[in-house]
Parts: sequence; structure tokens; C-alpha cells
Amino acid sequence: MFEGLKKLGPGLLFAGAAIGVSHLVQSTRAGADFGLGLLWALLLVNLFKYPFFQYGPRYAAATGENLLHGYYKLGKGILVIYFILNLATMFTIQTAVTIVTAGLAHSLFGDINLLGDGHWGVTSLQIWTLIVLLVCLFILFLGRYKTLDKLIKFIILILTISTLIAVTFAFLDTNKTIAFTQILPKNTTEIAFLIAFMGWMPAPLDISVWHSIWAVEKKKNEQAFSPKTALLDFNIGYIGTIFLGISFLTLGYLVMNGSGETFSNQATAFSNQLIELYTTALGKWSFAIIGIAALTTMFSTTLTTLDASPRAMTSSIELLLNKTFKKGYLFWILMLTLGTLFIFFMFASEMGLLIKIATILSFITAPFYAIINLKLITSKHTPKKWRPTKMLQILSWLGVSFLIGFSVWYLTTL
Repeated sequence: MFEGLKKLGPGLLFAGAAIGVSHLVQSTRAGADFGLGLLWALLLVNLFKYPFFQYGPRYAAATGENLLHGYYKLGKGILVIYFILNLATMFTIQTAVTIVTAGLAHSLFGDINLLGDGHWGVTSLQIWTLIVLLVCLFILFLGRYKTLDKLIKFIILILTISTLIAVTFAFLDTNKTIAFTQILPKNTTEIAFLIAFMGWMPAPLDISVWHSIWAVEKKKNEQAFSPKTALLDFNIGYIGTIFLGISFLTLGYLVMNGSGETFSNQATAFSNQLIELYTTALGKWSFAIIGIAALTTMFSTTLTTLDASPRAMTSSIELLLNKTFKKGYLFWILMLTLGTLFIFFMFASEMGLLIKIATILSFITAPFYAIINLKLITSKHTPKKWRPTKMLQILSWLGVSFLIGFSVWYLTTL
């Protein structure tokens, strides 16, 4: 069993990046506001995004190259578009996940008064944000992929067990009649939330690029990491994200739906409410355990996103300019850190707005990644043996139609 777990890696890193804002924030909010009414959206978006996420590790394990090399082979212009889209979204995405992580740290450990909270306009939440980013930088500079690979398995295990226990206790404690009536949002606000909910459920589609980069790293360390192993690894991680997405949706429904209470858009207040979801179900004794589980989950998302975007940007630049940049990763990770801090200090009180912007942008750009991933995996650049089956291709085209259709629907309601 442990030997089999050792072979897993990129799929669990994918899960670590995915199980964050989309689950802890968006899924619990969906359950609190709509009950189980958006379960259809959660299941459909996971189904229709599945092929495009899977094509990342499939291509990487089959060719030994990440998706960015494939994009370049399809045409330099495609890689340029990816570079622009990633540059436009990576700072907002990083800020959105970091602010939730800092909020949880603040809820668990309280104020930091090194400067005196509020002095020079600096708050404890901002100090926690700086600490979170510095710890992430230390881990990434110290161990890079190997550290991520080992750490994420422990984090995912803790979160899965604690969430399953919390949902079970909440279910046993509720007097509600479980209602599965599904809801199609109608007004502009509800439609915007639906698109934001699906935008990061289970994750933005550009994570397929990150996954392919991690898969290449895994293959470097373990030659036995074959395409077959890569797909099994991915499926385990993907099924885990769906399971936890449903769990958080259910938890939000059982504990908060109909209570008259709504989630705050402030990072610390939201974090307190999130932890309260668990402690209401399990008891006050669970505060520390659940708080740490939630914090480590969001920390893993912050860590993986801080690692992946600089890798992707470095690889893109090297391909576009046909030149190796030894300090490329260092340059982009510092740029991302500084950009995140700038946005955070400017919009720290608008956690809800930042998350909405990041998730909607991810959904609107999803059709690009879906089409390009499908085109690449069915092209001559992918060994014939590892091209998708007809059924998977049909699901892919249905997925493209789904993503384009909902994006157009949202844009026409603005």
C-alpha cells in the first residue's frame, strides 16, 4: 500500500491545488445559499472538465514534455496567447488563495503585534499574508518538487478524514428533511455566483498545464512513472476533489442553509465562519484540529500555485525565445510574490470580490484551454497509443460546448 502511495504524486498535487477556494469557500457558500440545489452544476462541470485535465498528465507521461511544448508545436501564437492569459490571471489567482490562507492563520493564531496592529496602516492579516508567502518561498527554495510531493499526501489525508467526520456528524445531528430539488439561478447575482462556482470547480483549466509540468518532474525522479500510472494517479486525485466538493457543499447545507446567516466577504470573518461549520457539527473540542486541517489545505493551494505559475512562465519564455534562463524560476516567483502583496494591500478588504474576479476569469478562459488540449492530444504530436478513445473525444466536444454555452449565457446577462 505504502509503495503504491509513493508512486502517486502529480495527481495529489493537482488535488492540493484544486481543493482550496473552490471547495472551502465556493462549495460551502453554495450549500449555505442554495442548499443542494447546485449539485447538478458541481457534477456536470467536473464531468465536462475531466478530459481536459486528464490530457495534461496523459501528454506529459507519453511524451516526456509538458503541455507548453505541445502548445508551441501547434503554433507559436497559441503559446503567446497562453502566456498573456496566464500573466493576466496569475496575480489575482495567487492573491485570492493567499488571502483565504492568511485569514485562516489569523483566525487560528490571532493578532501579531510585532509592529503593533494597525501601526503604519499594517494589520495582522497583512502580516500573516507576508508570513504565509515567506514560508512558501522557503519550502520551494529548499526542496522544490520533492518537498511538495511528500507534503501534499499528508495534507490531503488529514482534510479528507476530518471533512468526512464533520459531514457524518452534521448529518446525524440535523433535523432537516434532505431536499434534492435542483435550482437554476435566474437573476444576475445568482448567475454570477454560478459561473464563479463552476470557474474553479474543481480547479481552473490552466492547472492542466501545471499538472503536466509536475508529471514531467515526477518522471525525472521515477522512470517507472508511465502513462498508465499517470492516468491512475490523476483519476485518484480527481475523484478525491469531487468527493470533497460534494462534502463541503453538503456541510454548508446542513449547518448554515436556512439559518439566516450568510458568509462574510472579509477574510478573517469568513475563516471564523468556516471553522465554525466544523465545530458546530463536531463540537468545540475539534476547533484546533479542524482549523489546522483547513489551514494546511489552503496552505497547500497557496504553495502549489506559487510553485506552478513561475514554472509555467519560465518554460513559456524559454520556448518562445529559444533560450534558457537559469534564474527564470527565481525571477517569476519573486514577481508573483510582490504582485500578490501589492494586490492584497490594495484590496485586502475585498476578499469576496477578488475571488469572484479570479473565478469568473478562469471560467471565461476555460474554452481556450479545452480546445487547445483536445487539439494537441489528438494530433500527431501525441503517440497514437495514448490518444483518447472515441468516447473520451465525444465527452470532450460536449465539454467544449458546455463551457462555451455557459460563458456566453453569463456574458449576455451582464
